[in-house]
This record gives sequence, structure tokens and C-alpha cells, in this order.
Amino acid sequence: MRELSIVRPDDWHLHLRDHAALKAVLPYTVRQFARAIVMPNLKPPVRTVADAAAYRDRILAAIPSGKRFEPLMTLYLTDYTSPADITAAKASGFVKAIKYYPAGATTNSEFGVTDIRNCDAVFAAMQVAEIPLLLHGETTDPAVDVFDREKVFIEQQLIPLRQRFPGLRIVMEHITTAHAVEFVLANNNIAATITPQHLLFNRNSLFKGGIRPHFYCLPILKREKHRQALVQAATSGNPKFFLGTDSAPHTRDRKETSCGCAGCYSALHAIELYAEVFEKADALDKFEAFASFHWPDFYRLPRNTEQITLTKQSWQIPDEVAFVESGLVPLGAGSELAWQIV
Repeated sequence: MRELSIVRPDDWHLHLRDHAALKAVLPYTVRQFARAIVMPNLKPPVRTVADAAAYRDRILAAIPSGKRFEPLMTLYLTDYTSPADITAAKASGFVKAIKYYPAGATTNSEFGVTDIRNCDAVFAAMQVAEIPLLLHGETTDPAVDVFDREKVFIEQQLIPLRQRFPGLRIVMEHITTAHAVEFVLANNNIAATITPQHLLFNRNSLFKGGIRPHFYCLPILKREKHRQALVQAATSGNPKFFLGTDSAPHTRDRKETSCGCAGCYSALHAIELYAEVFEKADALDKFEAFASFHWPDFYRLPRNTEQITLTKQSWQIPDEVAFVESGLVPLGAGSELAWQIV
């Protein structure tokens, strides 16, 4: 196959940052995706519908002239989020989900939830309103090994949450383990996004020839057996799994430092990275559904109708792209990709 046309995909987990950083990275997403679920972990976070409306306006103003793109907004769940916030989110029409960060789990998560049971009244309102809960599914217990944080979260927090609210629609974001795949497959009303980095790389990539900070993200890369389980899930055609890049831009100097930020930047070339995964798995016939159909179907939104085309044309991922006061290093910088958007 030398050419592949698919319905224009959507990115169901995206960090756009704000202000100058937003203006720098948004054109890359718009080039590929028609819509995106936009993460709310700004400083300060997007906690109310008014916050989300203001952020949405800034995103719309940054869309390149002549291009179409729809940001789908989320609210940042805190210990103080109320059922009234859920009612307002549902009424807004543009807030599509609520994002759960355990306090301290990842970048800008210090405002996150300290105990998931604090939010039971909110979850009850979400269940009634049919607003999905997006989970950063890791425990932050310092006694738990970093490579086991997802597994322990499922066992200690997610299974009890499921029992308390069986009708709550949940997306486990950026899943990283076979345990998460098994849990999604075994439970109704639960789906998952999978990132390009967790499909393409295992934890060895973090230490190949030295510490490789541009492969450092949270949840952290896992063993090869877990990567294989994710590839099997993504390429299976099962509608519970769909595309979500978790593209997270950080300047080079904030990654290459004594305490580097977590996050991989993939918005530059996301769809080409995913195409690489599906071709290697001999599953290009399943690619369109994973990228373009499964998520809107889960969210009960219309599918896109326009198309994009990729060609089999080798190209090299740049070592760096321009970004605010320092450069931005894309995922897999310097390596070759076989597919390219026309």
C-alpha cells in the first residue's frame, strides 16, 4: 500500500498549554485533527465552565486562518468540585468531560484530588448527566513502585469506584499495562486512550545510551510485554480503544535538566506515528476506526466526514521545532518515519 485515506481523525487527549505556547503548537494539531479533548491542567487550572469558556476562546483565536478545528473542553476535578459544576458543564454544550488527576501525579496536578471518595457526589451527578470521567489512573502512594502505579490504582481505587457507580462512563487515559487492557475489556462503560509513545517504545528507551529525557512521560513507559498488549488492543478493532496522544510540549531546557518535566511531544507527527504502529502490526485496515470512529461513538458525537491522506514516503523527524523561549524536541527526533500526510 502506497497511499492511505482515512476520515479526519480526532485527538482525544491533548495538552495545548496557553498564550505563546498555545499559538506555537496548535497549528500542528489542526493540520491533522478535526477535534481534540483539551486537558485542563493549566496554572491555574480550568475548574469552572467560565474558565473553560475563556480558554476555549483563546484556542479559537489561535487557529490558523482558513482552518477548522473544534476544541472540546474539560474541567479539572478537585476536592471542591460540586454537582452544580456538573450541571453547568452539561448545559454549556462545549464541556465534554471531567478530568481526574490524583494530587501530585503529573505536570500541574497539585490541585488534584486527594481522596477519590471526596468526589462521590460529583460522580453521582456525572452518572446522571452522562458526562464521562477521564482518569489519570495512577496511585501516588510513595510506597508503590513507579512501574506498578497503574496496576495498584486499578485494584485499590478504580474497582471500588466501578462498584459504587456502575453507570459512570469512564475513559482510562494513556493506559500503559496489560492489566489496564484486561480491566477495560472486562467492564461495561469503560474505554481507554493509547498514546504513540506507549505503542512504540518500552522502558528500555529511557536508558538507551544514557538517560533519554524526551522519552520520559507519566505514566512512565513499561516492560515490552505491556507494550505488546497495548498494540494488540489498539489494532484489534475493539471500539473500547481509541487514539489519544497525550502530546505534552515542554521546552528543551525544561526536559534536559536535573529534574526534567514529564511529557512527550507528538502533535507534530502523531498520525504518522500511529500509522507506523498499525503497519508493523499488519493492521492498517483497523487504523481508521481507531483514529476516527471509536471515540466519537463512545462520546455519542457525530463522526467527521472529510478525509486526510497519508503516502508511503520516508522522512526524518526534525531534531527540534521552534517553541517559545527554547526549542521543542518531538518524540523520536532524528529517526525515520515511513508515512507522511500529503
